[in-house]
Amino acid sequence: MTSDTQQIIHHWRDAVPNDRLAHLVRDVSRAFTRSLTIRLEQHGVPFGHWTFLRVLWETDELTQKELSERAGVMEPTTFIAMKSMEALGYIVRKKLPPNKKNIYIYLTNEGRALKDKLVPLAIECNDRGVEGIPAAEIKAVRAVLLAIIENLAIDEQKITAQPKRKLSIAAKKLTLSSSKTSRASVIDSSAG
Repeated sequence: MTSDTQQIIHHWRDAVPNDRLAHLVRDVSRAFTRSLTIRLEQHGVPFGHWTFLRVLWETDELTQKELSERAGVMEPTTFIAMKSMEALGYIVRKKLPPNKKNIYIYLTNEGRALKDKLVPLAIECNDRGVEGIPAAEIKAVRAVLLAIIENLAIDEQKITAQPKRKLSIAAKKLTLSSSKTSRASVIDSSAG
C-alpha cells in the first residue's frame, strides 16, 4: 500500500471521518483511476486515451468537438490526444464534405481490438474495488450515487435558470472605491 493511500485511509478513518461526501467520492474516483492507470500502462495505453476509447467504442464517427463533449474534456486536450492516438494507429481523422471544417474521428481495427484487451482491466479494477462488500451494499451505493447525480443535475438547472445577481449601486460604489484605494496604495508604495 502506498503512503498516499495510507494517508487517505487515515484521513477518512481517523482524522476527519465526517468530512464532506464530495471529498470522499473524489478520493474513491482517484483510487479507481490509479488502479486502472497502472493496468493500462502495462499495455502501453495512457489513461487519457482510455477516456476517448470508451466513447469511441460506443459511437464511432464523431466530430472532434462531439468527442470532447462526450468525454468531458476540453477541445485542445482532445486535439492533442487525437494526434497521439492517430500516431499509435488507434484512430483516423478525416474531413468530410460538405463541411470540411469538422474533423471526424474513426477507430481503426487496432483501436477496436483494444476493447477486448482493456475492458477486462476496467472490470478487474471495479471487482478489486468492491471486493468483500456484500452485493446489497453495492446496490445501495449505486442507488445513492445515482440519486446524488440527479439531485446535483436538478440543482444545476435551478442555479443556471436564475437571473444573475446584480450589485446594488452602493455595492458598485464600494467596489469602485476599494479598487481605487488599492491602486493608490500600490502607486504610493512603488513611489516610496
